[in-house]
Amino acid sequence: MTNKKKPNPIDVHVGSRIRLRRNMLGVSQEKLGESLGITFQQIQKYEKGTNRVGASRLQAIASILNAPVSFFFDGAPDGAGNGAISGFGEDNATFVTDFLSSSEGIQLNRAFVKISDPKVRRRVLDLVKALAAEPAVPE
Repeated sequence: MTNKKKPNPIDVHVGSRIRLRRNMLGVSQEKLGESLGITFQQIQKYEKGTNRVGASRLQAIASILNAPVSFFFDGAPDGAGNGAISGFGEDNATFVTDFLSSSEGIQLNRAFVKISDPKVRRRVLDLVKALAAEPAVPE
């Protein structure tokens, strides 16, 4: 029987935030790995939390992905497992992370931020809310 150690929740969270930011920017695991001088498989391990990201490597990732190091800890569970350390509730942080981890969420976010007219942005939001309130129609 092998002794598979469960990844630390902080490592899993930091890895998921690396994946989130990488996907938000449209950077592949391979491209990020090349920029760091490591393989895409190592990036996969970081993103899954199976390998811990060292401080200097996290600083390099933050620089490449143009994000503050603190971004990777936003919404992280505290040491006692009692919710989030940022002021952002864990349920909300999970919701946003799940949304931006999906292909549709990333595409929607990219398109939405390109809309400069606040009135049009509001109409898009109202449309999405109206569609969400309707029962799903089979395709």
